Amino acid sequence: MVPDTARKLSEAGISVRVESGLGNTCNFEDSEYLDAGAEIIGSREELLKTADTVVRLNKPPLDEIGLQRPGTVLISHLEPFSDETLVKRLAESDIRAVSMELIPRTTRAQKMDALSSQASLGGYVAVIIAAERLDAIFPMMTTPSGTIQPARVFIIGAGVAGLQAIATAKRLGARVDAFDTRPVVEEQVRSLGARFVKVDLGEREERKDGYATELTKEQLEKQRQVMENQCALSDVVITTAQVFGKKAPLIITDSMIGKMKPGAVIVDMAVETGGNVEGSELNREVVRNGVSILGYANLSGRVPVTASGMYSNNIGNFLIEFWDKENGLLNLDPEDDIISGCLVTADGKIVNERLL
Repeated sequence: MVPDTARKLSEAGISVRVESGLGNTCNFEDSEYLDAGAEIIGSREELLKTADTVVRLNKPPLDEIGLQRPGTVLISHLEPFSDETLVKRLAESDIRAVSMELIPRTTRAQKMDALSSQASLGGYVAVIIAAERLDAIFPMMTTPSGTIQPARVFIIGAGVAGLQAIATAKRLGARVDAFDTRPVVEEQVRSLGARFVKVDLGEREERKDGYATELTKEQLEKQRQVMENQCALSDVVITTAQVFGKKAPLIITDSMIGKMKPGAVIVDMAVETGGNVEGSELNREVVRNGVSILGYANLSGRVPVTASGMYSNNIGNFLIEFWDKENGLLNLDPEDDIISGCLVTADGKIVNERLL
């Protein structure tokens, strides 16, 4: 949480208590939180034992869950599909846990959608690190020694991260091609100045949460054949394809990498959920056949001031939206469409239908 959010919450009548040193990594001093109306507490144990609502960035350690009183609220990223032990512990401890990953992608919930805000930053950072790693420049330049042709960037997946990657690569002057399994996004891709690579996969639908549905084996093979040709032409390839709650699909195979130019760069944005690129490794750069494969986690964390500000706004908007001024508590009404989507545990049990 950044001081500006603490101020907005204080002005809304919410008592904010902040762990001492919270903002140090983003150069926010404790005094700035005090000026914003928050109280600084030196002991995390005291904070957890006395709070009505606990707000975190990442999921809590198991040994800290029991410090919260039964019935209190926990709001953070929880990785609910991959950490069954954590979810069960939260239920057993009677914690009302809100998973920021499960905020619905609806118009009303847009201001609380932390996944989209962080994915947008991730798409930006992916292009920046690719441009830094590539041994050539992105833009076309006319110089006394001749004209330098622009780098070719191929972006796979035109969701939030992919669209931001397209926009960033175009701003840097690259020639950008993009592909997505959903033909409906072609107009968005073209509006950003990129060419949409078409693959006939038959009828495709977008899920109501904004993610693409999984491809069949036949569709994946057809897609790979077209992508292999496009990858061979590209200086940079950025993959963003993920299926929410499941392992990321393998898109770039070793044989495809073998046909790319030596010195080319691939950024696998799905490396944390299994990876889109064969041979990519978490938090490592791997060189295969002269091609650099970058598999860095938490790309948005490389711009922490901006990332913290955006996440803090998402959290602040959630708290203010559901703050019951009369009773001075959060009102997590299970009949509300946003709450029913993101509330994981309550009343000593797992309540999220999607997770169940």
